[in-house]
Amino acid sequence: MSSVGIEVRNAVDVGLTSEKGQELFSYLPQYYETSRVMRADMQAKGSEMDLLYQALDETLEQFFVRTATWGLDFWEEELGIETDRLKPVEQRRAVVESKLRGAGKFSGRQVANVAEAYAGGKVDVTFQPEAWSFTVSFVDTMGIPPNIDDLKRAIDELKPAHMAVEYKYRYLVWDDLDKKQKTWDELDAASLTWNELEVWA
Repeated sequence: MSSVGIEVRNAVDVGLTSEKGQELFSYLPQYYETSRVMRADMQAKGSEMDLLYQALDETLEQFFVRTATWGLDFWEEELGIETDRLKPVEQRRAVVESKLRGAGKFSGRQVANVAEAYAGGKVDVTFQPEAWSFTVSFVDTMGIPPNIDDLKRAIDELKPAHMAVEYKYRYLVWDDLDKKQKTWDELDAASLTWNELEVWA
């Protein structure tokens, strides 16, 4: 094989790993197809553009609570929420979202909206006017939600001071266990503790 043939083959082998670099290269005239210099140039420029677009996408995500990460600090500051970076991001998002949902006149729907932001499932709110209290019942969530303390704080901020609140959690009952149609051997093989069995979905 001639030296010219080897040079052309090597030039073609120089790949473009940058997505934007590939796009930029596609706009060039066809005679640059085998140019190692142009491929390297497009790779360098494309890599920088990849980083730019990635930064833009990441910045856009901060404008929405459900996708925010480092931007949660700004949401929390704006809403007067104490920042705790030791909490999982999902829990911090739930606190912000519940605070946003909590604006307006106090009602059962408002409490349910706030609670559902934490529980990630349906919540029923029932009032006992004669006792000046209401009950928050978790319908879809098994056991105690992991961020129940945050939820309690949020509802305490919402509710009138004279009203009491009770939280009713959902656990696995024997009827639910019967519906699963599991044998004792299958349950034993699952190696669940009683606490794990109570919230087994």
